[in-house]
Amino acid sequence: MTQKLQEIFTQFLENKPIFAQRAALTISFTPETIPHREKQIADLGRILAPALRGGKPSNVFIYGRTGTGKSLVSLFVCSELKKAAKGNDIKPIYINCKMKKVADTEYRLLAGLLKELGEDVPFTGLPTDQLYQTLFKKVDEKEQVVLLIIDEIDALVAKTGDEILYNLTRANSELKKAKLALIGITNDLGFIERLDPRIKSSLSEEELLFPPYNAVQLQDILRQRASLAFVPGVLEDGVIEKAAALAAQEHGDARRALDLLRVAGELAERAAEAKVTIKHVDAAQDKIDQDRVLEIVKSQARQSQAVLWAIIQATEGKKAVESGHVFDAYNKICIAHGLKPLTQRRVSDLIAELDLFGIINTKVISRGRGGRTRLISTNLSSLTLTKLKNTLMEIFI
Repeated sequence: MTQKLQEIFTQFLENKPIFAQRAALTISFTPETIPHREKQIADLGRILAPALRGGKPSNVFIYGRTGTGKSLVSLFVCSELKKAAKGNDIKPIYINCKMKKVADTEYRLLAGLLKELGEDVPFTGLPTDQLYQTLFKKVDEKEQVVLLIIDEIDALVAKTGDEILYNLTRANSELKKAKLALIGITNDLGFIERLDPRIKSSLSEEELLFPPYNAVQLQDILRQRASLAFVPGVLEDGVIEKAAALAAQEHGDARRALDLLRVAGELAERAAEAKVTIKHVDAAQDKIDQDRVLEIVKSQARQSQAVLWAIIQATEGKKAVESGHVFDAYNKICIAHGLKPLTQRRVSDLIAELDLFGIINTKVISRGRGGRTRLISTNLSSLTLTKLKNTLMEIFI
């Protein structure tokens, strides 16, 4: 086995390289320029500019679908702002609330913020009020402007409630030296409207909307990154256009476009092929879809998994089914596996979440005097659906 592994490594080193800088196709990479986001960069720069003179910038909420550059632009502008600050101390802190065991609870968020400020606290065990006081004290140790970038902020509020936002915005009333501004990033366009009115009034000072990229814009983004990521000459004609077109169908998701190009390169690399071709992009799409769906489903709560399993069972051999059939199948699954059935309204919410993830499709239709109902169908390839069934069968059978 060891000899076989060494042969694999030797063969890899002997093959002509595909990548020059693989990291250029990852979401953590920050390019020197961000194409087609000039307006959003300028708008956010103007909002945050008061920090250059030690003032508190307005809180700002940034909306847009996944892969529209929200996080990238926020980090880029804050980085440039920090460079421009001469006599003033500006400290951006970025936290992603969908990172499990990092910032998915109020306690972990506060602990993460304190760690960024150089203060270690226990993983659990302290009252949250004490953490807030420690946070405010740490921020106020010197004259500075702290820019708190909270990504996927809707996920945090959905789990912990919106009181945490009120507590963070009231920080400035307790700070004597420092200032704190909040940059909230969310995919949920209706997020701010669902907040408590007192929190909404203190938070919603500025709002920025990031529209989806079109196919031509995605091509520009991919060409910029590909020039850094790949060895010259390894991309076959049409590869960038194909990856951009596929991502444009997914609501203009630049993150997906970059993933398609990176995975296509990796598949060509593993096959010891000299060129990245359109067939590699097609294969990359299948692989990404499978990996994404399975990862999402495995990370969901048991009730959400039960709803999905009910949808798969109810739609077996059918193009679509009404939501009432799914609810019946869901109740049977709950009885069989000792789960407490949720209300029909809550099940509808979970169905809407699965639709948002792109795992299923839902369509509301009118039945005249019978009211309205929702038609539900799966939105997966046969191969992905088979793998998903196997995953759920391991959980429920």
